[in-house]
Amino acid sequence: QAGGQLTEIYPKKPIYDIPGFPEGLAGELIDHLLKQAAPFKPGFTLGERCESIEKTDDNKFLVKTHLGTQHIAPIVAIAGGLGCFEPRKPPIENITHYEDKGIAYIIKDPIVYSNKEVVISGGGDSALDWAIFLSNGVARSITMVHRSKSFRGHPDSVQKVMDLASSGRINLITDAEVTGVGGKSKLETVTITQTGR
Repeated sequence: QAGGQLTEIYPKKPIYDIPGFPEGLAGELIDHLLKQAAPFKPGFTLGERCESIEKTDDNKFLVKTHLGTQHIAPIVAIAGGLGCFEPRKPPIENITHYEDKGIAYIIKDPIVYSNKEVVISGGGDSALDWAIFLSNGVARSITMVHRSKSFRGHPDSVQKVMDLASSGRINLITDAEVTGVGGKSKLETVTITQTGR
């Protein structure tokens, strides 16, 4: 689907860095962009990966995908982004058994987490942003687990998480990682191991 990270990773996440819009949801921005582009009748080739770009005899470009789709164009703009969105799964035994049964690698709809006990593992912008968002009356409780005391996210987001932890709205566990998951038909338990313990 069109939209890159905004659609694939966090369509319901509030974003604040679009000129002229103090706040909006990422998915809404994509909806507006597609509506704005619609009169120009853009074409989309989705779910395919570009394999080659060749110059043609008439000074155009032939773009071929891994599924054999071909496009000829006078100009090619390469916007690499992050490429395919495949989560880095932690090396936890039987984790795949709980995928879509309590384990998710991307939050697409935060309402799913209403009044739930949520464990977020990570220390980058996405983990920090979702911990902040879900602590705002969505989840019943939030535990954030990160393998270090320092975070890779935006300093403002790090400070907000620290403040939420200080006020007891987030249970922050650093120098730790999720090392086990369990449950019968769905995720019921999460094992967290701190470094040196």
